[in-house]
Amino acid sequence: MDRVLSGVAKFQREVFPEKAESFRELAGGQQPEVLFITCADSRIDPNLITQTEPGDLFICRNAGNVVPPHSNQTGGMTASIEYAVAALGVEHIVVCGHTDCGAMKGALNPEGLETLPHVKEWLGHCRAAVEVVREQQGELGAEHLECVTAENIALQLAHLRTHPAVAAKLAAGKLQLHGWLYNIKTGEVSSWDETSRSMKPLDTSDFAAADAREASNG
Repeated sequence: MDRVLSGVAKFQREVFPEKAESFRELAGGQQPEVLFITCADSRIDPNLITQTEPGDLFICRNAGNVVPPHSNQTGGMTASIEYAVAALGVEHIVVCGHTDCGAMKGALNPEGLETLPHVKEWLGHCRAAVEVVREQQGELGAEHLECVTAENIALQLAHLRTHPAVAAKLAAGKLQLHGWLYNIKTGEVSSWDETSRSMKPLDTSDFAAADAREASNG
């Protein structure tokens, strides 16, 4: 905790003064372009991965980057998605999973979650992803973790489409959905391809080239 408190002190002393004008603008409201849904895992930092600033991302985090299918039972994720899409008008939703995900390990082995009943119930929202991989590859083990993680991202994208605000904006062409998988060890980000039902390297070449040109001109 000392490290956290020290960080707050450094933020107030060094970081905030340099960005004071930006924070003054943000104090009156937000206009994020992206709803970023990711895992609560401590190793995932959405702003670090995307190199974005406060105000750029509307972030929702939970174990397993889960999006429960829409229902009449109100929950934090349902309310947050509705607010981001219908009130803030985000134009993109990213569901970002990651390697070595503890939630996905739990989904692969629900019998090991008997002492964590709420976690076990929550990961029921991931069961279809596990069953898809089981149908494709037979008996599952730790070696199937990444496959289940990828299928879970696709499953949560499907769940998103059941939310009325999301369905309406998709139909109007005002919203795009993206499924990402972040590799903690390598820093690589791959993107779900619906046609091949697999992860493909995220194409950032145009932006990398632009950054290189900007650096050389500077």
